[in-house]
Amino acid sequence: MRLTRIAGPAGPVHAIEIEGAWVPCEDPYLAFAEGRHPEPTGEPVTDAVPLAPCAPTVVVGIAQNGQDAPSPVQAWLKSPRTVVASGTTVPLRRGVGRNDIEGEVAVVVGRPSDGLTAANAHEYVLGVTAVNDVSNPARASSDPRNFEGKGGIAYTPLGPWIETEADLDDVPLHVDIDGVARARTSSAELPASIADCLAYVASWIELGPGDVIMTGAPHSAFAVEPGAHVEITVAGIPLVTTCS
Repeated sequence: MRLTRIAGPAGPVHAIEIEGAWVPCEDPYLAFAEGRHPEPTGEPVTDAVPLAPCAPTVVVGIAQNGQDAPSPVQAWLKSPRTVVASGTTVPLRRGVGRNDIEGEVAVVVGRPSDGLTAANAHEYVLGVTAVNDVSNPARASSDPRNFEGKGGIAYTPLGPWIETEADLDDVPLHVDIDGVARARTSSAELPASIADCLAYVASWIELGPGDVIMTGAPHSAFAVEPGAHVEITVAGIPLVTTCS
């Protein structure tokens, strides 16, 4: 099932895809807690423009979970205010060194994380989506907590929808920049599995419905310049970012 949020007269509305159209639906997190799919609540919206597919209270990045990871998995927090929809133009910072895009599988939490372990992590996951973790890696030497290097305006493009049926152990991840294929990889290449990452994070902080875990960049981080057009595809979900 594909889930997203679309703009409604009174604000964002949850929606499900039915026969190629977005249809308003009940709260998918309430339905998930009851072990069922959300029910439609309206008619198809022919001109719907997907927003970011969730509105997280917590955004967690997984560090040391890509190629040449020098130490065990760790985590850091990124401001939810950096989350934007697919198609948003991202203004790259100037004067802070290289600008990177990082194509990653983002996990959307479906219910409170109390009791979450690596063995049952899939029971807490609403689904996956695509994320572009825009970064200024040169700041890491003086900013090990990623406050500066990850905090730019619109630095977390997300979506455009959540896929609920993906296999967490092998989520396909593609990165194309200016029409050129740069990465063809999957979550299977992450040194620490998605389930292990979720269990690690949940052992330290509480997670809840709509929170997002960015699981790491398995050979999918690249330097970009202003003007770059980036397409990150996760489980068939096409996230588009233009850099300015």
